[in-house]
Amino acid sequence: MTIPVIDFSKLNGEERAKTMAEIANGCEEWGFFQLVNHGIPKELLERVKKVCSECYKQEREEKFKNSTPVVKLLNEIVEKKSGNKLENEDWEDVFTLVDDMNERTSETPGFKETMAEYRAELKKLGVKVMEVMDENLGLPKGSIKKVFDGEEGSAFFGTKVSHYPPCPNPELVNGLRAHTDAGGVVLLFQDDKVGGLQILKDGEWIDVQPLPNAIVINTGDQIEVLSNGRYKSVWHRVLATPDGNRRSIASFYNPSLKATISPAPQLVENLKKEMNQAYPKFVFGDYMSVYTEQKFLPKEPRFQVVRAM
Repeated sequence: MTIPVIDFSKLNGEERAKTMAEIANGCEEWGFFQLVNHGIPKELLERVKKVCSECYKQEREEKFKNSTPVVKLLNEIVEKKSGNKLENEDWEDVFTLVDDMNERTSETPGFKETMAEYRAELKKLGVKVMEVMDENLGLPKGSIKKVFDGEEGSAFFGTKVSHYPPCPNPELVNGLRAHTDAGGVVLLFQDDKVGGLQILKDGEWIDVQPLPNAIVINTGDQIEVLSNGRYKSVWHRVLATPDGNRRSIASFYNPSLKATISPAPQLVENLKKEMNQAYPKFVFGDYMSVYTEQKFLPKEPRFQVVRAM
């Protein structure tokens, strides 16, 4: 099995209906799909790869090797020959970009300007993807974005820049532990040479194959709630690998912390029986409080906890 690859440019041509159906299948059956010809200039993507790689090499690589707790803990396990695996640590170097932090995140020349330009493009692509979801779900255009904006009109858009360096003992540690994403729509620009990202599909871990200049889309827990379960958030993980330094740039189009999330009324069969809905109504900030403590645990209990809040 391979993750669906969809030509996003065909939304504007004679194959629009087919492309819409492919995206619907990607959301309903996979929770992950890859977009090509998505409109983000290749030149910009090349600059993003360059500045992120330079940032890691110049500012973060030595810190990861010398001061990251996971390196010390892994060395201890190897020295003791205990055979244990590090279950609660990830072999990942990571930092986050949001609109008011870019200027102090990196000193790498061109990083701030390139990532600001890239994030603006990704944010526009995220809106387009949500509008396609609206249409496929039978919702008015802009419905998902409106919910995410909340009353204050301030949906969250953040970008996580990660590197997964070569690991001397990849069998003893995870690159990133299996989880579902808490938020809305995730737009991932992953390494086009070094793999490691996998999703759980029908009980089997499937590789998300590296594909040059593609943007990987996956749906988070809030899209599952809004769609009343029609679109599922999917378990995924990153394997630690002995070779290559995997780059991962994931952008998250999430609700405002004050946004109220619930199944879209159009997707609930009997509005008079709201207590019987598959998913609860809650404030996203409350959900995040639960998720922070339970990120790597099954998602269903999170919905139950937030239902009772």
